[in-house]
Parts: sequence; C-alpha cells; structure tokens
Amino acid sequence: MPDTTTSRPDILTFGCRLNAVESETIRQASDEAGLTGAVIVNTCAVTAEAVRQARQAIRRARRANPAARIIVTGCAAQIEPETFAEMPEVDLVLGNAEKLRAESYRSLPFGLDEAEKVRVNDIMELTETGAHLVEGFEGRARAFVQVQNGCDHRCTFCIIPYGRGPSRSVPMGAVVDQVRRLVEGGYAEVVLTGVDLTSYGGDLPGAPRFGALVRAILKHVPELERLRISSIDSVEADDDLMRAIAEEERLMPHLHLSLQAGDDMILKRMKRRHSRAQSVGFCEEVRRLRPDVVFGADLIAGFPTETDEMFENTLNIVQDCGLTHLHVFPFSPRKGTPAARMPQVDRQLVKARAARLRGEGDRALGLHLDAEIGRERMVLVETETTGRTEQFTAARLDRALPSGSIVRARVTGHDGRRLAADVEMAVA
Repeated sequence: MPDTTTSRPDILTFGCRLNAVESETIRQASDEAGLTGAVIVNTCAVTAEAVRQARQAIRRARRANPAARIIVTGCAAQIEPETFAEMPEVDLVLGNAEKLRAESYRSLPFGLDEAEKVRVNDIMELTETGAHLVEGFEGRARAFVQVQNGCDHRCTFCIIPYGRGPSRSVPMGAVVDQVRRLVEGGYAEVVLTGVDLTSYGGDLPGAPRFGALVRAILKHVPELERLRISSIDSVEADDDLMRAIAEEERLMPHLHLSLQAGDDMILKRMKRRHSRAQSVGFCEEVRRLRPDVVFGADLIAGFPTETDEMFENTLNIVQDCGLTHLHVFPFSPRKGTPAARMPQVDRQLVKARAARLRGEGDRALGLHLDAEIGRERMVLVETETTGRTEQFTAARLDRALPSGSIVRARVTGHDGRRLAADVEMAVA
C-alpha cells in the first residue's frame, strides 16, 4: 500500500459496481477538498464476510500507514457505524450520502472520540439522488453513470436497502447531459448503474420508466456508440425497454438478471417478485427480439430451507434461461435480515451446491465461447490486448491497441474463460 502521508487519498473499494462508481466520486470530492494523508475504505454490507474483510483491510491500512487518517464509509458504515467507530484504527465514519460531498473531507481533525467519529445521517430520509458525473474506470475504457440509488423492496436475504435508503432517480435530462459530456470527452461506451435500475423514475414527475430513459439517451446522444445497462429485475422490464432491446443496435445485447433462484418456493421465501416461469419467459421473449443476446445472472446457493429438489430447479434454470455469465453466491446469513432467522442449510452443503452451480456456469460459458469461434465481433479495448465484445464476453486480442478504442475482430478460439481474436480493423 502506498505512503499516503502527503499524497492523494488511497481508496479501497469493496462490493458492487455501484460502489466502485461511487469511489470515483469520492476521489473527486476528496480532491476538491484538498484531502491528503488518508485512506478511505468504501465498504460493502451484503454479507457478514464482506464486513469482516473490510475490518481486516482497515487494520492492514493502519499498519502500512501509521500516520494516515483512516476514513470508513459505504454500506457497512451506514448500517453499523458503531462497528467501525469502536476500532482504534479508524479516525472517521461517513455515511453513504456524506461520502459523496467535498465538505465531508475538509478540515478533518485527529483524535475524535467514538461519538464524534460518526457522521452518518438517516439515509431513509433522503428523497433525491444527485447527478454525480463519473469519469470512468476499468482503465478508462468505458464510463459509468449512476441513474438511480436505493431500493424500496425488502428481499429477506438483503440488508442493502438499509444502507442505500429508498429508491431515488436522477432526472432524465441530467442523465442525458452527463452521457453527452462523456461522449464529448471521448468515451465510446457508457454503462448505466443503480441499485434497482428497473425501478427508475417512480419518484420523478410523470413517473417515467427505465425504458424511456434508455430510449432518450440513444435519441438525444446519437454520437454514443455503445450503451450498456447493468443488473436489472426482469419482472419490472417495461415496454419501452423491450422495444429498445429489439430496435436499438447501440444498446448492447447483454443483460445481467437479478434472478437469485430458480425454485418458486425459494423465490417466495426470498420475497422476490417473479416466478420461475416468468424468468424463463422473459429470456425467451428477449431472445426472440434480439437473437444475439447473452444473459448473465446472480444466483444464490443454499438459501435457508432449500432442499435438494429446490436446488435442482435453480441448477436447471441456467440451461432453461440460457444463462452464460453467472455470479454465484453461497448463502451467508446477514444479521438483521429475515433469512438469517430461517432454518439454515448445512454450511458444507451450501459450499457444495455453490460449486455445482459454478460448474454449470463454466459449462454454459464454454458452450457460448465455442459458438463464438469464427464470428466477427466489435471489441471495446480495455487494456491494450484485452477487451469485451458486444455481449460482454472477455476477449484477448492479437495486438496492442489504445484503451477505449473499438475494433473489429475475428474470433479464432478461446481458453475456457475468454475469446482469442484477431483484429481486422480499428473502428474508433
């Protein structure tokens, strides 16, 4: 870890892509405040393990930087600020709203007691989400725009609504302006991010839906070459979004679905709003509209009360939905959630089921990679010789090219994880 005594803050990020996006806003805010000599830990609260990892990182940061001020923020800090205020290594705890403001990082004193350390307000009182312009990351190949924050749902396994607050949307005009500025700055691909993207607009005048936002961006920023959306809840996909999927070639043919399970009883106990049949039907309809689409999904293995038969239903949904890119999570009880009080599945069985799900994901990915051989794809270069196709499939290129450029490439093979492709021509 670098010496932070006189340098810009070192930011350690845990958890979801939205947290990674917000770390860029934290960097801008702390730079604006002139903060030096600090380590900022942007935590995740999704599992108890995530909190444990954050605490470990804080202790390592103190050992590596004895003179640095350590600031802890993010979802875990919002939900359980006292956990971090009690740590002698921690100088300040900021909430999820406070972390995005430059004033939070100005004139920070040393030696605060536990009560003074905590600057965390009630996030449930928030009614707006600001339009934070993120300059991008992942080698600056693509830019990310946060269009929504928070969640009004209460899935039984999830603590995140208590860290993020109620669903709040960025006004459509502000989003379009951000995207236009990013394109003018040289970005060929923009990714829309949020906690519950498909709930977008419910709190705005006229209650526009997420699909209307997608179509507005593509209409009013014609110079944008690629628009990508992050995880969505398929049951909330509106008609405009489906039309955009069918008609807009610049909307990338990759959807990551928040499925979580493939068994109806488990979905009910999770308090999800979709059924197994709805998930399968959605994937079939999208594939009909956009035959080249590729699906990713979040799936949880070993949710409380899950029987072998219930797990098999989740295992089989990989094939039934035609999933390719899986994010598999072994269930981990999170204190404060209803699922933590349900009858738990044996930990070894949870791990075994997660391993089987990952194996099924590897099989599905392998079939997708095999089918790509010989195809021509447009690859957004991320790091000289690596990039992503339109379907978000990782690819290694046969030559080094500038990050952020788009190239036409012919797929020649794969290594089981990513494609090998020969560049035919640079496009942008």
